[in-house]
Amino acid sequence: MSLRRSTSAVVSVVALAAVGSVPAAAAAHGRADSFHRLATFPAYLNSSVDDTAAAEISTVTEDGRTVVYTDSPGKRLGFVDITDPARPAAAGTLAVGGEPTSVAHLGRLLLAGVNTRASFTDPSGKLLVIDSVTRKVLRDIDLGGQPDSVAVAPSGRYVAVAIENERDEDVNDGAVPQAPAGWLAVIDTRSWKVSRVSLSGLSDVAPTDPEPEYVSVNSRDEAVVSLQENNHLAVVSLRSKTVISDFSAGSVKVSGVDTLDDDQISPTGTITAKREPDGVAWITDDLFAAANEGDYEGGSRGWSIFSRSGKVVWDAGNTLERIAVAHGHYPDKRSDAKGIEPENVAFARIGKVPYVFVNSERGNFTAVYDVSNPVKPRFQQLLPTTNGPEGVVAVPSRGLVVVSSEEEDASIGIRGTVQVFGLGAGSPSQLVSKKGIPWGALSALSAVPGRRDRLASVTDAVYTPTRILGLSTGGVIDSALTVTKDGAPVGYDAEGLVVRKQGGYWLAVEGSELLVRLNARAEVQEEIPLPADVAAAITSNGLEGIAEVGTSVWVAVQRAIKGDPANTARIGRYDTVTKTWSWLLYPLDTAPAGWVGLSELVAVDANTFAVIERDNQRGPLAAIKKIYTFDVPATWTGTPTVRKKLVKDLLPLLKADGGWVQDKVEGLAIAGDGRTYAVTDNDGLDDATGETVFLNLGRLL
Repeated sequence: MSLRRSTSAVVSVVALAAVGSVPAAAAAHGRADSFHRLATFPAYLNSSVDDTAAAEISTVTEDGRTVVYTDSPGKRLGFVDITDPARPAAAGTLAVGGEPTSVAHLGRLLLAGVNTRASFTDPSGKLLVIDSVTRKVLRDIDLGGQPDSVAVAPSGRYVAVAIENERDEDVNDGAVPQAPAGWLAVIDTRSWKVSRVSLSGLSDVAPTDPEPEYVSVNSRDEAVVSLQENNHLAVVSLRSKTVISDFSAGSVKVSGVDTLDDDQISPTGTITAKREPDGVAWITDDLFAAANEGDYEGGSRGWSIFSRSGKVVWDAGNTLERIAVAHGHYPDKRSDAKGIEPENVAFARIGKVPYVFVNSERGNFTAVYDVSNPVKPRFQQLLPTTNGPEGVVAVPSRGLVVVSSEEEDASIGIRGTVQVFGLGAGSPSQLVSKKGIPWGALSALSAVPGRRDRLASVTDAVYTPTRILGLSTGGVIDSALTVTKDGAPVGYDAEGLVVRKQGGYWLAVEGSELLVRLNARAEVQEEIPLPADVAAAITSNGLEGIAEVGTSVWVAVQRAIKGDPANTARIGRYDTVTKTWSWLLYPLDTAPAGWVGLSELVAVDANTFAVIERDNQRGPLAAIKKIYTFDVPATWTGTPTVRKKLVKDLLPLLKADGGWVQDKVEGLAIAGDGRTYAVTDNDGLDDATGETVFLNLGRLL
C-alpha cells in the first residue's frame, strides 16, 4: 500500500490482544541494518555534576550537528555538539527567562516555547525566536497563555503552538474542567503575527476546558492537535485558522496485559480505557500516529494510527507491552496505573524506510517500527534509554535518532540525558525472551552441565515467586521454572545460582542468608542457614554468589561483616558431608565513590574461583566493574586472606555501546562452550534504567 493513500481499514484490538508472542527475537537478532546506540550525554555536562539538569524535548539544527534540548529545572536550553555523534560535546546553555516546554527549528532559527505563568489560573508564556548560530534572541513573542508543544510546518510558513493552560493536579484530584481553557496559537512566519484558534466545544469530555498537549504539521499546512485530558484530536488548517475535523480518540478494550502491582509480571488482565493520546506525528498527509499515554482516566498502553477523518487504521493493542515484557523492560509497579505509558512518537524516512519511533516513559525505551505499510506496522527493535524518555527526533540526512530523557535524581544515579542512536550494519546484542516469558532482575548466572550452549539465571526479590530462567548463550530466554516449597510457590531474594551436575540447583539467598537446595523441578529440598555468629554480623549486604565443587558448596558475602577488616568480604565453604563451615577473607578494591563488594562467585576448577567485584555507582561515576580470580589454600585455619588476580576490567565493555553504565554486574558463568558470559541486574526498573547488558567475554577463564 502506498504511504500517500488514505485507508479506512480497521485492525481489531481483540485480534491484536490475542497475539501470544511478539517477533522480538527476530527483530533483535539478524537484521542487516539496525539502530545502535552511539552515545549518552548527561545534561549536567553543560553545567556541573552537582546541578539539577534535565533534557525533555529536543530538536536538531538544520545542519544536523547540534542537539538543542529543553531543560525545565534550569530554565534554559541546552546545546550538544554531535558533529561526531559517538562523541557528543557540551556546547553550552541559553537562559530563556522561564520554563522551556518545547523547542523546534526553522532553518537556522530555533523556536522555543517558554512557560512564564504566575499560577495555574493566571497562565502566560512566550515564543522565543533564536538564531541558532549566534544564539541571539531575535524575537520575544507573547503567546497569551502557557505553551506546551511547538511545531513548524514543512512549508516553513507557519508555527503551531499548543497553548495548554494546564490544570492544577492538586485541585479536585486534577479533574477537568479547570479554567482557563487552552487553544492553538498559529504564527505566520512572514509577519510573526499570532492568531488564536479556539478548540473549545469540540470534545465530549470537558468541552469548556480543552488542554492541547502536542501538535504536528503536515505538508498541507494542517496541524493535528492532541487534547489529552479531553481524549480528543483535532485537525486545524493553519492557513484558514479553522478546525477542519475533530473526533474522539476513543476507548479500547485490551486483553493480555498486567493490571496488578504485585511483584509479578502476569499479562493476563484486561483493561477498558480511553486512549488519551499525548504525542502525535504525521506519517503522511492523511495518516498520523498517536502515543496513547493516558492521563487521569485512561491510557491504552499502546499507540495508534488514525486517518485525518478520525478512523483508527491500526492499533497496537497489547503488543507494545508484550514487546516490553520480552525485552525485560516492563515496569510492574505501574501495572495498576498506565503500564509502560507511551509518551511520544516521531516519524522519519531514513534511507528508503519510513519509521515511527515510540517512546515509553515508564518502560525506558524507544520502539522502532517500519511503517511502509501503515495499516500493518512492523516492529523492528527496542532501543533501551535512560529514565523517562520524553523527546524523540530523527536526523534522516545522517541516519540518526536522538532521544532526550527528563528524569533527574542524582541521589540514585539517574540523570537527565540526550542519547544518540545511529543506523548501521550489524545486530544489537540484547537479551530477549520467547513464548511470552516475562523476566527482569537477573541476579546470577550459571552454566548448565553437559550443555555447550545453555545458561541459567534466577530472579531476585524484585519479583515473587522466585523463578529460574533458562537461556541460550545467544541471549534468548526460553524456559522458566517457579521455585516451590511444600508444594506452593515461594519467593526468595536469590542472589546466587548454580546448576548442579547431579541435577537440581543451589540458591544463595540474601537477607535470610540461606543456602537452598532444589531438585530438578525447582522444589526446595533443604535450607541451610549460615552459622549464627556470621549471620548476626552481616549488615545490609549478604550472600551474593554460590558455587559447588565436589561435596563443598562455596558462597560469597558481598561486603565486610562486623568484626572483619574494612575492605574485605568473606568467602565461605560449606562441607555437605560434615555440615561444617570454614571461611576466607577476600581483599576488596577501594572505590572513589560509594562502596565496593562482591556480586558473583564461579568455580573455575577445584581450587580456583572467579568473582565479580563492583562498586555501586552508575553512569560516569562507575569505576570498578572487574573480574578477579583467586586460589584457595589446600588447608587452612582461621580466616586467611586470599590473593587475587585481575582477569578482566568490564568497565570498557560496559561503556562501549554508549549507554548509561549499569551498576549491578551480578551474573557470571563459564558455559560448556568454554566462553565466559556476564549479565547485569536491571532491578526490575525500580529506580533504574531497566536495561540488561549481556556480555559474551570469549575464552576468558
